[in-house]
Amino acid sequence: MAQINATVGDLDGNKRIIIQFGKRAKEQGADLVAFPELATTGYPPLDLLPPHETRPPAGKRSPAQEDFVRLNKECLHEIARELVGITAIVGFVDYDACNLYNAAAIISQGKIQVVHKTLLPTYDVFDEHRYFTPAIDNTPIPVDLSGEKMLVGTSICEDIWDEEVGYGVKVVDSLGSRGAHVIVNINASPFHDNIRNVRLQILRRKARRLGSAIFYVNLVGGQDELVFDGQSLAVDRDGRLIGVGKQFEEDIVMVELGSDARGFREVAEPAYNREQEMFNALTLGVRDYFQKTGFKGAFIGLSGGIDSSLVAVIAAVALGKENVTGVSMPSRFSSDHSRTDAQSLAENLGIKFATIPIEQVFSTFEGELAPYFKGKGRDVAEENLQSRIRGNILMTLSNKFGDLVLATGNKTELALGYATLYGDMSGGLEVIGDVSKTEVYALAQYYNQHAGREIIPQNCFTKIPSAELRPNQFDPFDYPVVSPLVDDVIENRLSREELLKKGYPVEVVDDTLRRIRAAEYKRRQAPPAIKITKKAFGLGWKMPIVNKFRC
Repeated sequence: MAQINATVGDLDGNKRIIIQFGKRAKEQGADLVAFPELATTGYPPLDLLPPHETRPPAGKRSPAQEDFVRLNKECLHEIARELVGITAIVGFVDYDACNLYNAAAIISQGKIQVVHKTLLPTYDVFDEHRYFTPAIDNTPIPVDLSGEKMLVGTSICEDIWDEEVGYGVKVVDSLGSRGAHVIVNINASPFHDNIRNVRLQILRRKARRLGSAIFYVNLVGGQDELVFDGQSLAVDRDGRLIGVGKQFEEDIVMVELGSDARGFREVAEPAYNREQEMFNALTLGVRDYFQKTGFKGAFIGLSGGIDSSLVAVIAAVALGKENVTGVSMPSRFSSDHSRTDAQSLAENLGIKFATIPIEQVFSTFEGELAPYFKGKGRDVAEENLQSRIRGNILMTLSNKFGDLVLATGNKTELALGYATLYGDMSGGLEVIGDVSKTEVYALAQYYNQHAGREIIPQNCFTKIPSAELRPNQFDPFDYPVVSPLVDDVIENRLSREELLKKGYPVEVVDDTLRRIRAAEYKRRQAPPAIKITKKAFGLGWKMPIVNKFRC
């Protein structure tokens, strides 16, 4: 199982990685090497492919889209010429005169046989029916492995999730009933918390029922807001775990299987640590976002609060401390401890640190706006002006030095609209935009424990959260109540009635639901947020801005 870090659109780069890993697998004695779903193109290619509904007849399509599809197949043939003496299964985009197919090529002895994906997901972050045509049939393919003919059933990602999603077609069951000794399932399956356990239970049930060994080969790496965790899995016909890939790293997983589809060696399932997984997923998401877009360094507005502190820690681990600059931008309302906590964090991390006071700029804005604000008292307009000044400073630094601004809002705040457009929402990436407020504290505590010393100052954990935009201002939420409530609304899609049955106070439920609806226009303008839960804002959240429905 070759879990590689493919990049969308980098056809030549992906080809080189596939050939490199294929040759390494051969050198290590493998008879068969399998790569992830759409390994040649990267996943998801989105509208680099021509969508179904807009696809004109052949010869009248977008030249760029046509070239992308054609060149991906040329790369596949180059891979086939290079990988000799080993059977390889490679994900790619296949096509004919009218259709595109999410496909797997079985390359053996100079021949290429092709299997198409049957189940095309259209939920959450997936929209494969927009591009691909489903397979009509899928049969096991005889492959010569170590001098023995074995029937290998090849399926692609969603093809193995038939039970969980409720499809009427059972692709993997059909392959098993047709005599497949081994089933290879190639994937581009995004990470969310505890996903390995979910996958493993599916594989074990199917392997035992079908009497076939199953290899689950997964993509690894960050792609826009998605993170692919690797963790490729292999189970034998008895459901025993016989192979597992590294988490969040490229890996070649060697598994030896007998002709009876039983493994020679059972392996232990890795220990589960929720905070460690989430922290490492965010770190990989940031690292690959920068590497694949070409940015080298990051600017972060450091307020001395827990959110910006966690973002700074993740950035320093992902990018190297020398590539991160924390910027403190105090105003007349900034407390002494916020300034010192921000500086202490920067010193503890070893990142660069700058202080740029905003008081003079803020006073100038107030003076220029005074004639227009005559007769109106101070309110949220002046408060948010400070946030927007800070956003402008960060974006100007980004323009001048070429480093990317990392936004610091968490999922709970983004859900409630407790964030300022063109202020603290400014940036190229929302690092913790899929991390609830309560989980922010847990991740920060995890990092300090992992580091073995206090990196994030203890004061960041104990002080009352505040934007410090006016005297004695504190966040207007009871986060231990509101944070899990938001998660129940966004991730678990609970209705008002279900929320009340869980014991949430009625006034808090109604206020939260109102705020979530009202903030949709803000989230449409937010930077992409790294997805680490079952349901995140972004690709998988498709809510109307104008929405009068009340559940």
